[in-house]
Amino acid sequence: MFAAEIKEHLTKNLIPFWKGLKDDSFGGFYGYLGYNLNLDKKAVKGCILNSRILWFFSNTYLLLREKSLLSDAEHAFRFLKDFCLDKEYGGVYWSLTYEGQPQDETKHTYNQAFAIYALSSYYDASGNSEALSLARELFSLVETKCKDEYGYLEAFTRKFQPEENDKLSENGVMAEKTMNTLLHVFEAYTELYRVTGDEAVGKQIRYILDIIADKVYNKELGRQEVFFDRTWHSLIDLYSYGHDIETAWLIDRGVSILGDISLNDRFTSITRTITENIFKRAYVDHCLLNECENGVVDTTRIWWVQAEAVVGFLNGYEQTPEKKEYLEAAEDIWNYIKNNFIDRRAGSEWFSEVDEKGNPIKKPIVEPWKCPYHNGRMCMEVIKRMENIKNKTTPP
Repeated sequence: MFAAEIKEHLTKNLIPFWKGLKDDSFGGFYGYLGYNLNLDKKAVKGCILNSRILWFFSNTYLLLREKSLLSDAEHAFRFLKDFCLDKEYGGVYWSLTYEGQPQDETKHTYNQAFAIYALSSYYDASGNSEALSLARELFSLVETKCKDEYGYLEAFTRKFQPEENDKLSENGVMAEKTMNTLLHVFEAYTELYRVTGDEAVGKQIRYILDIIADKVYNKELGRQEVFFDRTWHSLIDLYSYGHDIETAWLIDRGVSILGDISLNDRFTSITRTITENIFKRAYVDHCLLNECENGVVDTTRIWWVQAEAVVGFLNGYEQTPEKKEYLEAAEDIWNYIKNNFIDRRAGSEWFSEVDEKGNPIKKPIVEPWKCPYHNGRMCMEVIKRMENIKNKTTPP
């Protein structure tokens, strides 16, 4: 029932919605749909948004094998290749005008990571060698231009001179390094490694895992720190519940794909602790809370946090099948999503946020950060994982 409902939501709601945002005049996908469902065809097109859409259609094609999905992925690929990539200095811009001209020329490591992630998946879906070549070029760029001796820096000018990291800094701090960007570089490299088996990529995955374990993960508190200075000193007492549960399952996936048995014990201990702590601390009233700063909990419910919680708890159940409460939590949060986040208005998708009573907060349905990556991925992960669970429990 759980997986069947989610598959129906993916195929009947999410996929048609995002197909409907294709811009056949200027390429890519429209960048803004307001809460009132008025589409702004001249809005800025975020490159992260379009990378994530490329990832979404590539992976829905890999799951469902419907040719139209591969066509949608190809449309997104052409836009990324022809407009999002800087032909002169390399790398991916932050955003473009609706016509495809650079709007914000910032080169951010986070943005490069999502392009690698999307291009790797598109290569898997299409066999397009150009996509893989571009993913490899961006990997080399990140490794040569976006690092210092302590790890990955974040924000750069068009010519890759470091600048203030205002785009990934929040909560009143200006961070030189963030858990969020590091996580998504790891995620991107995992996908590139999955489709290539390239040991140069595998080496950097191990390097990132060491940073996570030694610098980002707070063993005493059983959580990740969020914002850092250049040498990984935490800048704020902040507990990001959504990022923690997302990290837990992405690390488990990455270690599995890497196939390095020596990493299992070290990181299984971390991911199981994170999952258990999120279950105890943030799973409240059928959903996941957002974050806790200096001991004060933000009770706003965020769309992507709920989606990652479903996958994270399902992953926790797969890792520890005796903890049936994790499976029950995943199903419970899905029911919360159905009742509170899925917008039943024609031509809509999910609300971005709801308050603690489940009332929608009037924020855009689509904007540069609001995309089919988290909720689409949730659907695909649940479909695949529940099938695996079924196969393991069904007698031969």
